[in-house]
Amino acid sequence: METRKVQVTGGSTYTVSLPKDWATENGVSAGSVVEFHAEQDLLLLAPKHDEDRVEGTLDIDGLDDPHELTRAVMTMYVSGFDVIQLEATRITAEQRRIIRDATQGLVGLEVIEETSDRIVLQDLLDSSELSIHNAITRMRLVSLTMLSDAVEALIEDDDDLAANVMQRDDDVDRLWYMVSRVFRTVLRNPTAANEIGFPRETVFDYQSSARQLERIADHATKIASLSLEIGEISGDTADLLRELESEATVVPEMAMDALLTDDNEAAVEQANDAQSRIPAVDETARDIDSKVRKADPESAQILGRIVDSLSRTADYGGNIAESALQKAAPRP
Repeated sequence: METRKVQVTGGSTYTVSLPKDWATENGVSAGSVVEFHAEQDLLLLAPKHDEDRVEGTLDIDGLDDPHELTRAVMTMYVSGFDVIQLEATRITAEQRRIIRDATQGLVGLEVIEETSDRIVLQDLLDSSELSIHNAITRMRLVSLTMLSDAVEALIEDDDDLAANVMQRDDDVDRLWYMVSRVFRTVLRNPTAANEIGFPRETVFDYQSSARQLERIADHATKIASLSLEIGEISGDTADLLRELESEATVVPEMAMDALLTDDNEAAVEQANDAQSRIPAVDETARDIDSKVRKADPESAQILGRIVDSLSRTADYGGNIAESALQKAAPRP
């Protein structure tokens, strides 16, 4: 860390010199324009660039595995590239299909150019148009509704509802990738935080919580998938599963209320209340476990995995509550 003494010139102008090494490395010289970004008691300085769009190029020669190519596109997107150039000696028809499918799963990304050896993708949304607050609010609604519907599909042996739950997981994933992209953009570009309207610390708390919601959606999908392997559930087991789902869902619900409120005192109370409910969830889970052991081995194993997923939902809610407490904590 270097220090500089602030001086006064002309009687009213505060001036401070820039470290020469930093200026040289970043192309700053006499006549260069720099940008100042105020963030509470911090003042961030960055060189001004004529072109704000970040471009990245990826060689996809031989990248034929659908999962690997999809992950490559998503990684470039989440990393914050505004323009993504995918190049190969010759891009195959299968690669084009995979790239188009991956693009459709990412908010704002479109194919803008396509040749035999290159596909160019561009993010058509500005950071100011991406509401991370709205994204996690939507993730909350979709993921917790998925969980409720997954349990209902399990108990009622409703395969159509189970299939619908699994389809909705794509919506949560799209929002998760968008939130991750915004988070990395804010880390890289101080201007983005001002455009989005939240401090970087808040964006971090939102991104951390969005990850927990994405995991809840994954477990809802898992329950929906397992429901296809078991018949209708009735009696005490069905009642206990509904009770467990209700108790488990309350934790992330209360935690998200705490995270999204601007009232720090209320946030601390709600977050602590959410975390205090986790032991009750664990107790109900143990009660169900003791009952399902009496079922046939295959059904007992499936129900055990479902109970575990519901129990984990409360744990993820506890993680969100922890982020809410950090967000509400006094600033040093």
